[in-house]
Amino acid sequence: MKKDAWKPYVLFIGLTEGVGALSGWLTREGVKASANVPKSPLTPPAAVFPIVWASLFALLGIGAARVYDTPQSPERSRALRLFAVQLAVNFVWSPLYFEQRAYGFACLWLCLLWLLILLMTLSFRRVDRTAALLQLPYLIWTAFAGYLNLTTWLLNR
Repeated sequence: MKKDAWKPYVLFIGLTEGVGALSGWLTREGVKASANVPKSPLTPPAAVFPIVWASLFALLGIGAARVYDTPQSPERSRALRLFAVQLAVNFVWSPLYFEQRAYGFACLWLCLLWLLILLMTLSFRRVDRTAALLQLPYLIWTAFAGYLNLTTWLLNR
């Protein structure tokens, strides 16, 4: 094992958690205001969301670090590009949903995010199978978030 093998993990987990924390901080007022917006009866309590997202971002960071730790290749580069793009798309969803209350557009944006997560996961699989498997909870939760977003849009048109 390399002497500094832990560094990519700190970098990628820190990056993903930082993006999530910044997005949460920037939309904190919108999150509070959305407490009174009609939502799906399957919506979890508000306290669940930061726990789930922190866990998913940690898994995402671990997966990206595993991919980064593989030898350079076109597949590795593509996987890391998809990681960066989906992370940026993820970041934009919260302001669309919580600050702009553009529930319909946020739902479409979430569909784009889900597709990018799927492509990233498939790309990770070509480089490191474990890295891909770590993304499955993220893919599933984003699909559930899509249902929640769609329901909110339908209830608030």
